[in-house]
Amino acid sequence: MTSDSNTAAAYREHVLALADRTERLLTEGRYLLIHSGSEQHYFGDDRGVVFQAYGHFAHWLPVNRPDQFVLLRAGYRPVYFQVVPQDYWYDQSLQIDPDLESVIEEVFDVVRLPNIDEVARQLTAADCDYLGPNEEWALQFGVHSVNSSTLLAPLDFARATKSDYELEQLRKANQHAIIGHAAAADCFLAGGSEFEIHNAFLQACGLLEYETPYTNIVALNANAAILHYQHKSRRRIDNAQLLLIDAGSRVNAYGSDITRTTASRHCHPIMASLIDGMDQLEQDIVASVKPGIVYPTLHDQAIAGVARLLVEHDIAKISADELFEREIAHKFMPHGVGHLLGIQVHDVGGHQRDMSGGRIEPPSHSPALRTTRTLTEDMVFTVEPGLYFIPMLLEPLRSGADSSSLNWPLIDELIPCGGIRIEDNIRVTNTGFENLTR
Repeated sequence: MTSDSNTAAAYREHVLALADRTERLLTEGRYLLIHSGSEQHYFGDDRGVVFQAYGHFAHWLPVNRPDQFVLLRAGYRPVYFQVVPQDYWYDQSLQIDPDLESVIEEVFDVVRLPNIDEVARQLTAADCDYLGPNEEWALQFGVHSVNSSTLLAPLDFARATKSDYELEQLRKANQHAIIGHAAAADCFLAGGSEFEIHNAFLQACGLLEYETPYTNIVALNANAAILHYQHKSRRRIDNAQLLLIDAGSRVNAYGSDITRTTASRHCHPIMASLIDGMDQLEQDIVASVKPGIVYPTLHDQAIAGVARLLVEHDIAKISADELFEREIAHKFMPHGVGHLLGIQVHDVGGHQRDMSGGRIEPPSHSPALRTTRTLTEDMVFTVEPGLYFIPMLLEPLRSGADSSSLNWPLIDELIPCGGIRIEDNIRVTNTGFENLTR
C-alpha cells in the first residue's frame, strides 16, 4: 500500500468514526448542518478578509472555502453541500488534496450547488440544528437551534483526541515547519532582518503568508520579550544577539506550532547558556508526558525549572523553591506551558471538564494557562516553556518587597536580549509520548 493510499484509508476511517460519534448526539428526526463560514470584507471596502474555515467543519473536510456545508442525520451518509459560485472574477477550484478527492466522493453524498440560498432549499429549517459562524443566515433560514452548547460541548471535548488521519497531518505539518525553522536560523546567522527571516521560513516551507496556521512571530533581541510580537522589521540589526521565531505549517487544515530560540556569536554568554538550559528543560517536561498526568503539573514543572535556571545563573539570590512559592519565577514566564493543538492552533476544549461541558479553571498564579485537562492517549498539545526579561513585569519587583531577591545589574544587562521560548508538539501515547517535532 502506498503512502497516498494510506492517507486515503486513514481519512476514510476518520470520517466514518466521526459520523458514528456525531450520530449519537443527534435528536431523532433532526439534522445537523455544519457551515464552514461566509466570506467577510473589511468595513467600507470590497476587499475580503482572509478566510479560514470553522474548525468543526474542517474536522470533516479539508476544504478551506466559504459557504461549504456538511449535513448529518442519523442512519444516513453525511452530505457535503459543495457550493461553487458561477464566477469569473476568482478561481473557484476547491483546492482539495488529490489523495482525498475520491474518498470524499465515496464517504459523502456530494451535492453541488451554485449559491448558499440553494442550500436552504434542500432542508426543512425547523428540523435543523446549525453549527457555524454565520448565525444571521441560520436565524433567517429559521433553524431549530444555533450553536447549541448541548452539541458543541461533546464535539469540542472530543477534538483533543486525534485519529490516525489527524496525527498523520500533524506529523507532516511538523516536518514541513522544521525545514522552515532551519532556513530561518541560517538567515538570522547570516545577518538577516526579521522580514528576511520571515520570508526565508515561508520559502522553505513553500507557503504563502496567509497559508500559515497563525501569524509568524519573528523577533530579534528585545522584541523576543513581546510574547505575540506582530511586526517584521526590514531593518537589519548589526550583531543581533538572538532570534526567537514561533512559526508553523499547515497540512489539510492541521497546523504545527513550533518555537526555536537561536543565539548568535554576539549573544550575551549568560543568555546563550539560558537558551541551552531552556532547551533541556523543555525536553525534560516532554519526558514527563504520559496518560493520567494533569496538564497543570507540566506547567508547574516549567515554572520550577525556570526558577532553577534563575538561581544557577545568579539572576536570583534566593532559592528556587522560594522563587516559586513567592511567585517571583512566574514573572519570568507569564504564559502557560502550552495548549491543545489541531485544526486550530489554540484548539478548543482546553479547560473543559468532560463531554457535558463545565470548566476546570487554571491555577490562580497562572491565569493564562490554556489547558487544565488530564492527559489521555492520542491527545495532542504543545509544550513551550519560556523565560523573558519583560520590564513591565519586572519593574514592580524592583521597587517592591522582593527587590533584594534578584540581581538587578545582571537583569539590566539581559533585558536587551529579550527572551527565550522553546516549543514542540506532543502526542500522548498509551505509555508516554511521541514528539511530533523532533
